[in-house]
Parts: sequence; C-alpha cells; structure tokens
Amino acid sequence: MNKEAIVSSKAPAALGPYSSAVKVGDTLYLSGQLGLDPMTNELKDGVEAQAEQALTNIAAILGEVGATMRQVVKSTVLLADINDFAAVNEVYAGHFEAPYPARSAFQVAALPKGALVEIEVIAVL
Repeated sequence: MNKEAIVSSKAPAALGPYSSAVKVGDTLYLSGQLGLDPMTNELKDGVEAQAEQALTNIAAILGEVGATMRQVVKSTVLLADINDFAAVNEVYAGHFEAPYPARSAFQVAALPKGALVEIEVIAVL
C-alpha cells in the first residue's frame, strides 16, 4: 500500500500525531477539521463561523491534490450540541451540491480545544 500524507499551508496543522489527510490510491481521507483559523490557530466564534472555517479548511486540503468539494463522497459531522444541527446544516449546504455526500452527524461529549463542531470527509479523486 502506498500511503501519502497531505498537508496544506492554508489549513491548520494537525494538533497531534496524525496527518491532516492521507491519500491511498484514488481516495483521500481527511482528519476531522475544527473551525480553527489557520493563521492564528484559534477557534472562530460561534458554531456557524466554526462550521464555515472547518469546511474552508477541508477545501484547502482537498485543493492540495487538485480536488474539490464535489469529490467528497462521505462526511461525518461531530457536534458539541445536537441543537446546533440546523445551523451547521445551513452552512454545510453552502459548500456542497447535489448529489450530496453521504453523511453522519453525532453529538459528542467534547471536542478538542472546546470546539463546537468538527467535520471529517472522504473524497474520491
């Protein structure tokens, strides 16, 4: 198996011992992205702003391999509060077109850095 780590200077660096994304063949697996501003490494304020930044970070990482959001086939949305589902859904819809990726969404006990949302995706190149 040929496994290649993918990073982007336009997205925050990994917060631990993992890759921002890993490319295996024609598939790109992105680690969960928080709403961290890549310039300051600080979270944006509010769930909508964090979702927007997380999706912007995802697009930046995809761009490193010449991919776009249209190539995302699966996403997972992790929420600190499931009551934010509708707000995040509205932001999310602005980044994808039909046919939309398959998706799961969960409320979790906590996210790194006290984030309100984390989004991970899988893309086929």
